[in-house]
Amino acid sequence: MRNPKFKNNVMLVLTALIWGSAFVAQSVGMDYIGPFTFNSLRCFLGGIVLLPVIGVMGRRKKTEGTEVQGDEANRSGKTLWIGGLLCGLALAAASSLQQIGLVYTSAGKAGFITALYILIVPVLGLFLGRRAGGKTWAGVGLAVVGMYFLCMKEGFSIAYGDVLMIICAFVFSLHILIIDYFSPKVDGVKLSCIQFFICGILCAVPMFVREKPAMGSILDAYLPLLYAGVLSCGVAYTLQIIAQKNTDPTVASLILSLESVFAALTGWLIIHETLSGKELFGCALVFAAIILAQLPEKNPVWKENHDNG
Repeated sequence: MRNPKFKNNVMLVLTALIWGSAFVAQSVGMDYIGPFTFNSLRCFLGGIVLLPVIGVMGRRKKTEGTEVQGDEANRSGKTLWIGGLLCGLALAAASSLQQIGLVYTSAGKAGFITALYILIVPVLGLFLGRRAGGKTWAGVGLAVVGMYFLCMKEGFSIAYGDVLMIICAFVFSLHILIIDYFSPKVDGVKLSCIQFFICGILCAVPMFVREKPAMGSILDAYLPLLYAGVLSCGVAYTLQIIAQKNTDPTVASLILSLESVFAALTGWLIIHETLSGKELFGCALVFAAIILAQLPEKNPVWKENHDNG
């Protein structure tokens, strides 16, 4: 491959496109079922979709003689399950916060607020010895200003749904960093599948305790569930894990934050949502911050630290 980084970036952009449009599916799905029901079912769908993919890949590895054997296989399996568990825990927390937040805010606005992980990932990276470049921090500052115009109401207050989305962005940042650690060590499709079943099980507990969904309501939400389960979970999250194997987590977070743009566009095109002039200005600033922070730095600090670690 002449430019594997370009291929990874394309996969991340496609992931952002699917996630952004999925905000509409998530918002529409909430008309029929509760947030935990939606998350649990979409994750189980995502995991089920990947099972035949894993089966085909396993048979291909046996045919080619590339299947890992012995102690190495045991170590890889243990790492895979630990990574899947941690990814599933983070995904369950983040997606639940996001889904509940969508009850109180619009799909387009939720998409932009979730993009706060563009700010949080490089900050958390400092604690892991990964220094972000000057352009990244300039983008961070610009995005903070944009988020102010997007989220802040009169009297310096933030709506309840916005608070949930901000917390969601922090947990998604942890999810990105967990994937960054485990994805180079294990099979990405298997890691994705495990995280979906873990997330589905965790969300099923409050689903049965609090929401007690009726089968009729679930069937009414079948289209949003299929889109969010098959595409957003089964396809997009798997693309994220595969693409992050050789990608700086800060760069990955910046590209993935384009989901905010796609969320606003699809919210406007499909369910006719609108944003005020102030909120649109905030969106423009955040988008400009994303572009600025993606400009390459002269010293690839993350690359050196990642290769040595």
